[in-house]
Amino acid sequence: MNSRGCLYVPGIIVGVDTHKDEHVAVVVDKLGVRIGQRSLPTTNMGYVSLERWASGLGEIDAFGVEGTGSYGAGLARFLRGQGHKVVEVNRPDRSTRRRLGKSDPTDAEMAARAVLAGVARDRPKSGVDKVEMIRMIKSTKDSAMKGRTQAINQMKAIIVTAPGELRAVLRGLTTNQLVARCARWCHGQLGTPTAAAKYALRSLARRHIQLTREIEALDTQLARLTAAFAPALIESFGIGPDTAAAILVTAGSNPERLKSEAAFAALCGVSPIPASSGKTNRHRLNRGGDRKANAALYRIVIVRLRYHDRTRTYFQRRIEEGKTKTEVIRCLKRYVAREVFGILHDIGKRSTAYNA
Repeated sequence: MNSRGCLYVPGIIVGVDTHKDEHVAVVVDKLGVRIGQRSLPTTNMGYVSLERWASGLGEIDAFGVEGTGSYGAGLARFLRGQGHKVVEVNRPDRSTRRRLGKSDPTDAEMAARAVLAGVARDRPKSGVDKVEMIRMIKSTKDSAMKGRTQAINQMKAIIVTAPGELRAVLRGLTTNQLVARCARWCHGQLGTPTAAAKYALRSLARRHIQLTREIEALDTQLARLTAAFAPALIESFGIGPDTAAAILVTAGSNPERLKSEAAFAALCGVSPIPASSGKTNRHRLNRGGDRKANAALYRIVIVRLRYHDRTRTYFQRRIEEGKTKTEVIRCLKRYVAREVFGILHDIGKRSTAYNA
């Protein structure tokens, strides 16, 4: 018995269902018996109260936390800082929710049972240090690029329906010429469709210019951060700051959590998936994984196919063996994933040695 008069269990698992303002935790023992339930605010005091409450019920083996990359990020960082084992748990599948219903305590209990059964055993990203900085800068840059693309697309759409004299002036201009021309316009009073079109085009052109400057500033910061954290990755052929950032964000600040090169390939969606049945023995394309990391590997391959002699020689040999271009690119993405994993593995070992 503990000081509160509750039975003290030698080994417990805490499952946590996370939300924006409140988390719900459920404790089960090693036999799967539910011991207790608690709600806590998403504050440091709430995290401290959760740890104290769970420690009072028994010796904690692990915390199974949903959403360690979003609502559960703060809790996961706190628990790891206290030396606890934190396991990333996916939300319950639809069949489970159809049978048991949807409630926060049910989801928290399912998270604990997933850890107990060994279904959930992945370590979450640490969410600290330079990779978290890279993630925030990369995310901001991606949204700025999306906004710039929307601006130029909207400009071109306005030109399609603009008065004929305006279309004649802008016909044949490149994107940069179009933006520069429209940004200098004086629209006058909005009394005609031409004046309204000029006003809209000038606003969009200036937005395009502002976002371009923002992207350039973010690129500078991204190059500095990626070079500081993973210089070997930047030095690899065909890998620039933006591509390196996408790969590092996928791997996280603690790449040592990736157990093998095959696990990293699966994480990036470049590992074939078995699709055998009966006498058929084959594989199918992996459509899962982190698609941004997958796209980053694809960009590396395309650059190497254009400028890297060894890659071009390999490509030609496999084509002569009867492979299609798409199949060879898939093979090359797998090879690049193996190379990148080796670099990330070295980074993980250095980080572990430094923290030790």
